[in-house]
Amino acid sequence: MTIIAWDGKTLAADKAASNCGYLRTVTKIYRVPSGLVGFAGDGSRAFALLEWFRAGCDPVKYPAFQASDDAVGCLHISLDGRASGYAHTPFHEFHEDKFDAIGSGRDYALAAMYLGHSAVRAVEVAMALDNGCGKGIDTLELTTTEGRP
Repeated sequence: MTIIAWDGKTLAADKAASNCGYLRTVTKIYRVPSGLVGFAGDGSRAFALLEWFRAGCDPVKYPAFQASDDAVGCLHISLDGRASGYAHTPFHEFHEDKFDAIGSGRDYALAAMYLGHSAVRAVEVAMALDNGCGKGIDTLELTTTEGRP
């Protein structure tokens, strides 16, 4: 259970991960050479996908498990601030919306951002309403050295 939200400036995520009914505290958003990335789903598969991003996103090396029905949810923010999703193939789908979110708390976060709130506040709202989200908030922003003002 996860909430990852992008408001055009900040990528924010909760830190809760469940394993056999036990809640752990984890990091779900990362800085990669191509921008920022966040994951929802199986943690070990998320780390395999993170390594694919860190290694340069070679389509030939895209993790085979992503082709399954149990693919890891992935929200990528490019260096120019464009959001996109990766799912079953190594080819992303650009999202043209002003803001974006993935995970079980997505609908709550999107509603909050639609009402003018930041990604951080959207994650707070999702954590208050989705019992699978929580354990704190991580945030990342694109920096000027990454090509974003």
